[in-house]
Amino acid sequence: MISLDIKNNQIAVSVMGQFTLDDYREFEQAVCYGIQFQGKVDLLFDLRDMLSYSLDVAWEELKFSREHKNDFGRIAVLTDDQWMAWSMWINRSFMSAEIRLFDDLEMAQAWLAGGDLPLPAG
Repeated sequence: MISLDIKNNQIAVSVMGQFTLDDYREFEQAVCYGIQFQGKVDLLFDLRDMLSYSLDVAWEELKFSREHKNDFGRIAVLTDDQWMAWSMWINRSFMSAEIRLFDDLEMAQAWLAGGDLPLPAG
């Protein structure tokens, strides 16, 4: 199940439980609508309560990211899951958006609002 919060050019997505292909399609529709009317959009993915996602969702994410490689400004991802972090790292290789991982919601929101935060060490 997902929750979407759309404000101006920012789309916040919270995933609770399993991230299904139907959930992904709902997210994709919201993003495409935002891109159509706002131009570039920023994304906030809160994946802290996500239990799992299926291979078809992972595949759709890669296809969608490549198709919209220039449509995002900043993408903030809240997660402590190593596989989601790895997925975001892969997406950075073919997207023009700035993508950062966070473990703190307020820091992610501040960065999306235009704040410059230091890059993590390492």
